[in-house]
Amino acid sequence: MVDLTKAPFYLDQDALDWVEETWHSMSLEEKIGQLFISMNIRRDREAILTMVNQYHVGGIRWQGGTLEEIYEQNRMFQEVSKVPVLIAANCEAGGNGAVKEGTLVSMPAGSGAEQGTEAAFNTGLVSGKEAQAIGCNITFSPVADLLMNWRNTIVNLRAFGKDPDHVVELCKAYMEGARKSGIACCVKHFPGDGSEERDQHLVMGCNDLSCEDWMDTYGKVYKALIGNDLEAVMVGHICQPAWTRRFRPDVQDSEILPASVCPELLEELLRKELQFNGLIITDASHMAGLTSMLPRSKQVPCAIAAGCDMFLFFNDPKEDIKYMMDGLESGLISQERLSDAVHRILGLKAHLRLHRTAFPKKSGLSIVGCEEHHHLAARAARKTITLVKDTQHLLPVHPEERKRALLIFAQSAPISLLDGSDSAKRLVIQELEGAGFQVTSLEDYYEMEMKHASPVNRFRMMENPPVEDFKAKYDIVFVFTNMKGYAQGNNVRLQWSASHSYEMPWYVHEVPTVFVSLSYTNQLYDLPMAKTYINAYASTQEYIHATVQKIIGQEPFEGQADDNVWCGRWDTRC
Repeated sequence: MVDLTKAPFYLDQDALDWVEETWHSMSLEEKIGQLFISMNIRRDREAILTMVNQYHVGGIRWQGGTLEEIYEQNRMFQEVSKVPVLIAANCEAGGNGAVKEGTLVSMPAGSGAEQGTEAAFNTGLVSGKEAQAIGCNITFSPVADLLMNWRNTIVNLRAFGKDPDHVVELCKAYMEGARKSGIACCVKHFPGDGSEERDQHLVMGCNDLSCEDWMDTYGKVYKALIGNDLEAVMVGHICQPAWTRRFRPDVQDSEILPASVCPELLEELLRKELQFNGLIITDASHMAGLTSMLPRSKQVPCAIAAGCDMFLFFNDPKEDIKYMMDGLESGLISQERLSDAVHRILGLKAHLRLHRTAFPKKSGLSIVGCEEHHHLAARAARKTITLVKDTQHLLPVHPEERKRALLIFAQSAPISLLDGSDSAKRLVIQELEGAGFQVTSLEDYYEMEMKHASPVNRFRMMENPPVEDFKAKYDIVFVFTNMKGYAQGNNVRLQWSASHSYEMPWYVHEVPTVFVSLSYTNQLYDLPMAKTYINAYASTQEYIHATVQKIIGQEPFEGQADDNVWCGRWDTRC
């Protein structure tokens, strides 16, 4: 049975009494409900009452909604729940992970490029303040993965880097900032993403390190953070075959399972070897890394039986709860395991004083996206944006000398043409013009289709101007890329909007060209011809403004890249 007086709970007698009184007052159905964190989309009172009174959920996360809508949703959940709920957000980069009006301070990759820990600390601080203002009490961050494989795009921007000591330092800085607002941190994605290139949204991930190498890297990170009173761990749908085989020498390859349903990785490695006493939460249960490995009737109870304490997201609430109840009745989940899981859930709620603390006042919403937080974002941008290379010695670019600029903006294909063009393109144009450039921005294929869908558009994209005319018309070319996406392909790579399009870098030896990535840090693999290349890490106004200021020499480049940016290629360095 969990000892709630020990780390990370540290409960006093009053809190222990509340946990035991609550446990004994709950029906079996209410105890089962505590195991689930629901994805909330409907915010009307009827829907919330159903989640609370019929399914007795232990926690929620949500999708969409305005600042006030989310505040009222969270307030209502706490108001009508017999047991306070854990309210979670994904604040990896700032309060924007809790609500769209929140502040993106720094992507973890950006914090990793800073010469110091201030960006990571401020990200945690702003995340905590803005999340707490809308009623959140736990953030599914920081990301403790190691970007050991440059091809991995699912954690490319979300990981602090590849060096375990550096990642520990930055995770601790983030946690220190977040805890100043009284919210808990849930580190992810145990046993560790970033060693391979696949996306666990699509397939079971596989951390293929040996036990010894794992302990020197991922294990080192988790051990240090557990020693820092880490409250919760999110378990990925990622297997770790070496450790599974060590604990189960006779295991067949076909029997290897992701950590989310693997008792040897949870009970033997995480609980016993690493001595983690806190809450264990599965990653999202709709990901194919889990759903493709077992039938749903087994996924749900096996996660708890294996050692997870909370199950993230319903498929169908009624059905999933029945699966969990069936697992208890069949003995797959023991009474002791149910008691241990619910006591940890209640223990974290008591640790956060949810049973004694009033819901935040609505007046506190003014802190979300406030000027002070945007100043911290601007500071992070100045400190993290990285000049990866400038082998042509082009920088700084003076607008008075190279005034006539062509902007090529490579954006991800929109989910729907109704979504419109990437809003970052407008910001780039504004900042370049504000710096003194005369900007020409040609339409890409998506924009042509948005304006007037036609089979001719793809051929229009192939029309390059005469080279001498092009050279006479432009003094400088800026190529900004903003690739985004996950859960569609195992890798997200640079993609031009049409085949054989004018966007492709035919112009690099005709007119001086500056390449800027607003997203993934590995795009030199697709742009080895780039002689001047910058990683900016984010597409917000602060980051685009700082990037342009650095290009024109008004600010120095202060970020430092690790060797992942070269993608293991000699030609990317030229």
